[in-house]
Amino acid sequence: MTTHILPDLTELKAQAKRLRAALETDGDFITHSEALELIARQYGCRDWNTLHAQVGNRPSEPYHMGGQWAGTYLGQPFTGVVHALKKLDDGAHYQISFDFDEAVDVVKFDSFSAYRKRVTVTMDRQGRSVQKTSDGQPYLVLTR
Repeated sequence: MTTHILPDLTELKAQAKRLRAALETDGDFITHSEALELIARQYGCRDWNTLHAQVGNRPSEPYHMGGQWAGTYLGQPFTGVVHALKKLDDGAHYQISFDFDEAVDVVKFDSFSAYRKRVTVTMDRQGRSVQKTSDGQPYLVLTR
């Protein structure tokens, strides 16, 4: 069984601000409270109060949907965003899909290339993947 992660209150409020700003650029004006209600519905809640109660004042998770990150994947630098996220049953690991801003060449040979734009890995809270290369290095290491 896996647990889907809700962002902390700060991130939820930031999502509402971004939603409101995006709609405003298209000429659609909504209040901040209307944006909060829309965000709540996105997460399957009846209203903002229900979502707020689910999130509570718990400590924030290290990862959240849409989070921007930089690091290395198979030794190659990348920047990208969290595309999908699940907290695993042990509470210490997360299954995360990253969508890289630019495709990363994961082959070290000059005569051959293989590019990855989206990868899924199991991460610990310190930003290191559980999966390792043949020389013992984590597939993915986050630097921010």
